[in-house]
Amino acid sequence: MSYRTHTQKVLATIVAAAVVFPSLAAQAHTSIWPRESRLGATERYTVRVPTEGKVPTTRAELEVPAGVIVEVLSVPVGWKQSVKRDNDRIVAITWEMNIPPGEFLEFGFVARNPREGTELVWTLRQIYADGKVEDFTKGPQGIRPTAVTKLAPRVQ
Repeated sequence: MSYRTHTQKVLATIVAAAVVFPSLAAQAHTSIWPRESRLGATERYTVRVPTEGKVPTTRAELEVPAGVIVEVLSVPVGWKQSVKRDNDRIVAITWEMNIPPGEFLEFGFVARNPREGTELVWTLRQIYADGKVEDFTKGPQGIRPTAVTKLAPRVQ
């Protein structure tokens, strides 16, 4: 098989997959990582914000679940961040930036997980330059898995 024939077959396969499996692209929505952690653990969390459409993202918002203690935020480079507090506890973080279509940014922070519970449900919102707001916590079938961190028991 020639290189050209092979390349054409690979491209045809990619195009066919994009047509048959369009939901794969939808999985790139705003998400939080890791998807699994431990009760009481101190964890580095990452919020990934892609711009999937044609309008740039200008802001991302995260509401911190009850019992989670944010200890430190990553240093903003080329973007701004602000926090909302309830007494000393950070309960929400907002990142302001310009993410052009087809690109993404990641925002990090270190937090201590609660000592009880089975999962953390993070409220994730993405705001676009045209004012549109998308909620990436609740989907058509309930809570999206990209907004959940499962909590395993602590290691003794």
